Amino acid sequence: MLGIYFIGIVFMLISAGVSWRLKSKFKEYSQTPISSGLSGREIAEMMLHDNGITDVRVMSVAGRLTDHYNPADKTVNLSEYVYEARSAAAAAVAAHECGHAVQHAKAYSFLKFRSAMVPALSIASRYMQWIILIGILMIQTTPVPLAIGVALFGLTTIFSFVTLPVEFDASKRALAWISDRGVVTPQEHGMAKDALKWAALTYVVAALGSLATLLYYVSILMGRRD
Repeated sequence: MLGIYFIGIVFMLISAGVSWRLKSKFKEYSQTPISSGLSGREIAEMMLHDNGITDVRVMSVAGRLTDHYNPADKTVNLSEYVYEARSAAAAAVAAHECGHAVQHAKAYSFLKFRSAMVPALSIASRYMQWIILIGILMIQTTPVPLAIGVALFGLTTIFSFVTLPVEFDASKRALAWISDRGVVTPQEHGMAKDALKWAALTYVVAALGSLATLLYYVSILMGRRD
């Protein structure tokens, strides 16, 4: 069990560092007004309109960095710090979330695959830690519980990696649109790109941490079989 604690601590520290850097960048770029003077809400509505999307609403939600697109009710949810803000950070976030709406409208394959995984993932996330714990305690008796737990954890790891192209593609769409539309200047575009890069790194770290943990559990299982 010491191995899993070590892996957890290492990736917790890396995640904390990336999260700190992300918050630092967003704070910096949130204080940089964009020359177009558009708010996050206005940018989101423009991007949706330009992509012919008329059935998605732009909403304001409480919190910081709580921005997300909900495919279930077709809403682009912007945090209160982005919804009315007129900054490089707000432009990046608003356009990125609309990038997900564009993916949904265009039936982007990785988004469809990730959405299809959600029901199974919710069940796996609810029980897998208990099953893995039971499996480790019973490893000298039977490998079956741990094998089931590893399979469930593998599902969450796949989900983490499927999320990566979804996030990268949304950022790519966002950055291309805010540049082509003239929402930001070249300098502001660089800030928006940097902000989204650090946001993407949080997903990369999470995926790698999940993979490292999965491999550790697999090593325990294979050690038992040996």
